[in-house]
Amino acid sequence: MGQFVNTAQAEAWNGYEGEQWARSADRWDAVNDGFNQPLLEAAAISAADRVLDIGCGAGRTTRLAARRAQQGRALGLDLSGPMLEKARGSALREGRENVSFVQGDAQVHPFEADAFDVVISRYGMTFFTDPVAAFSNLHRAVRPGGRLAFICAAEAEANEWLRALASLDGILPIGGFGRPGAPGMFSLTEPDRIRALLTASGFVEADVQRVETPGNWGIDAADAAAFLLDSGPGRHLLDQVSTEAQAEARLVLTDALRGYEANGAVWLRSSSWLVTAERGRMAA
Repeated sequence: MGQFVNTAQAEAWNGYEGEQWARSADRWDAVNDGFNQPLLEAAAISAADRVLDIGCGAGRTTRLAARRAQQGRALGLDLSGPMLEKARGSALREGRENVSFVQGDAQVHPFEADAFDVVISRYGMTFFTDPVAAFSNLHRAVRPGGRLAFICAAEAEANEWLRALASLDGILPIGGFGRPGAPGMFSLTEPDRIRALLTASGFVEADVQRVETPGNWGIDAADAAAFLLDSGPGRHLLDQVSTEAQAEARLVLTDALRGYEANGAVWLRSSSWLVTAERGRMAA
């Protein structure tokens, strides 16, 4: 285990949050897999590339990158021990020998300089307490001319799952949920801030494009409501109210999600930014 300076996030992702994501890895992939193709195409991974996946979680995108880098390798880095255990088990079952995982904090992890051709992430770049420190560390880790490609959430109101959660206003204390800025899912919702952070960290040619895709949140409205409220953020909100309010919240959210049922699933559209940048060919 590497050094952690991002202690609050490390505590969360090695506690209930990380355990829930590890238990529900297949379900979270069903929610987010629509972003895999745009991410990997933007990363332009070639057969011999060395790929670094930041905030890799249970390793879905790391393993997909390793398939593309058949003569190269893919390394997944994450704060969460429970999710990395899941990631290693999945890679072993797939027989994916050119993939590995390490527990660490991207802000301070001692990457070898110029060790990677490309850095990717699916929703793993938004949890830094010091984004410039993290991106600067990644800039050092990628070779001159190397690439950065990641997915991060766009503005909260553009995501249908959060619109559904807004139906619980007055039942749960959701007033500040989804507010940009602080470490968390919505810390990089402003394209100008993303570009500024990357430029300050030494990257060039930063580009931000919107990508939207539906995700499968459950087999029906009740299942999707339970999944959403049992996630880390949902559990945090429920813990602040009475048992009666918790039961009411589940009923109200279930009703709000019924309109999204189609073909044996609940489909909610997520809106994200696809961010790309490069390390200049002249060494910094």
